[in-house]
Amino acid sequence: MDFFVNSEKIDVSLENEKTVGDVLVAFEKEFAANGATTVAITLDDENISANDFERIAKKSLSECSKLELSVMNVSDIERELKLSADDFSKLADELENIPVLMQSGKDAEAGVLIKRVADEIENFCRVASLSPEKYDKMILDGKQFSEFFAEFSPILKDFESALESKDTVLTGDLAEYELTPRIRAIANAIRM
Repeated sequence: MDFFVNSEKIDVSLENEKTVGDVLVAFEKEFAANGATTVAITLDDENISANDFERIAKKSLSECSKLELSVMNVSDIERELKLSADDFSKLADELENIPVLMQSGKDAEAGVLIKRVADEIENFCRVASLSPEKYDKMILDGKQFSEFFAEFSPILKDFESALESKDTVLTGDLAEYELTPRIRAIANAIRM
């Protein structure tokens, strides 16, 4: 079996590992000891999602030919989050324009902006989850990370519904008074 870490082929001496899961556990222990973590797994050219992990962990190493791991260390994670803070700040500024875009018939532009917001939130949550010991303690707008997003999720759903029903007044109000301040709160919390 061939092993790759961040696209570089590496030599691995297997001891008692019999399954893909055994190998992944051994790698993760080594990565953790070096301040890094696995961020993506590819097995035989198949990207493995969190939902697929249990299935592939049971596979015998003899059934597989190639395991690729993408790894990030703590400084990589923090650098990516700092970039995310800048992106959130820009998005917050742009979100303030949603009411104008909607009222001037530029729904497509508003839709692209909303997609960018959703993608950035998803990326932020993914990256923050790579360093839970730090980001679980993060305070966003006076709230714990999980509490902030528990309150934010229904607002995002309301916003999505307002967009789908083409309710420009509600869409604009939610963008300006609910989304923008929360997006700024995320940017500010990351910068601390």
